[in-house]
Amino acid sequence: MGIRDLLLDVASTYDWKKGISKGVYAQDRLREVKNLWGDLVPGGFEAEGKGGSGGASKTPWIGVYDPDITRDPKRGLYLAYIFAADLSTVTLTLQQGVTWLADALGEGEKRRVYLSGRAQVLFDGLPKDLVAGYEGRPDFKCDALRALSYEAGSVVARTYGVDAMPSESHLREDLWHLAEVLQRAATVEKTLSDEKTSEGVKATSGAAKAPAEGLDGFRPKDGSDYVAHIPARTITKSRSHELLVAGFGEYIDKRGFVPITEKMHPKDLVLRRADLEWLVEAKTVKRGNPTTAVREALGQLFEYSYFLYEQNGQPKPHLLALFTEDIKAYAPYLEERGIASVWKTVDGWAGSPTAVAWGMVA
Repeated sequence: MGIRDLLLDVASTYDWKKGISKGVYAQDRLREVKNLWGDLVPGGFEAEGKGGSGGASKTPWIGVYDPDITRDPKRGLYLAYIFAADLSTVTLTLQQGVTWLADALGEGEKRRVYLSGRAQVLFDGLPKDLVAGYEGRPDFKCDALRALSYEAGSVVARTYGVDAMPSESHLREDLWHLAEVLQRAATVEKTLSDEKTSEGVKATSGAAKAPAEGLDGFRPKDGSDYVAHIPARTITKSRSHELLVAGFGEYIDKRGFVPITEKMHPKDLVLRRADLEWLVEAKTVKRGNPTTAVREALGQLFEYSYFLYEQNGQPKPHLLALFTEDIKAYAPYLEERGIASVWKTVDGWAGSPTAVAWGMVA
């Protein structure tokens, strides 16, 4: 079931008076979103439907999360499809978590004023061409305190009329676009701090402090030293990275390749078919800029191929770089260096000519 079909299905069947029990059709559809939309959301993202917890919500919604930013809708930034109480519209919105503010600001006007101001600061920190057409604030036609806070906390939004729902491709393009906006907004959010004013607590933007990165202390002298140290070195794999690998593994298995992750550390993924082997390095593209991801994939593929295969007397593997989105001009760049590439798209998976020739993508 695609994005469009499910949104229309929920809009036409949801009734908060029926509660949240199993067997309530619309509630069951919302609970199935995690599985139904697994292949539809951007690479590395997760989706989850919500129709209420203690009781049914008048404004059911579907969260779409970048788990590297937050997986908890109570706090942090995430995307959400939120239905109006009369089910006439559903809004795709970049949302701020609101629940965590209850202790400090209550659930009423103070919280809404804070969220609204913070939303404006976040919006002002985003490139204007990136958010053009998404400037509106939603109207959920509900006087519940949480629904009002969701209205105030929306950073950018686009509302769809149920009677004039766009095509599936249009909806996916909007979702993927806002996925990039979300990642940009998360960068802006790191610069924010709160200050007390005569009008209450206010969010302001300051200078971001980037954490130190690197491999200080890792200086292998030869191949055996490399192999001895690389497994012990701490390699942090983000949740979005793991979702990308898992999603591609399920997909490529259906195309006749055997995906292997167990006991492959530090390799992300190995594919096998007949007597051939592919070394796969997966990278998450952040904020629509593939440069860093491509550089890291290229370096690690050559590095692992040399130390983990050639230095051990094993045949060189085929090399494949896997990405959460289209790497554009970098695909032929990698091809020239003997590395094929595959990436997630709004329609499934696509790839470079070599990946096509191998039968990995159509």
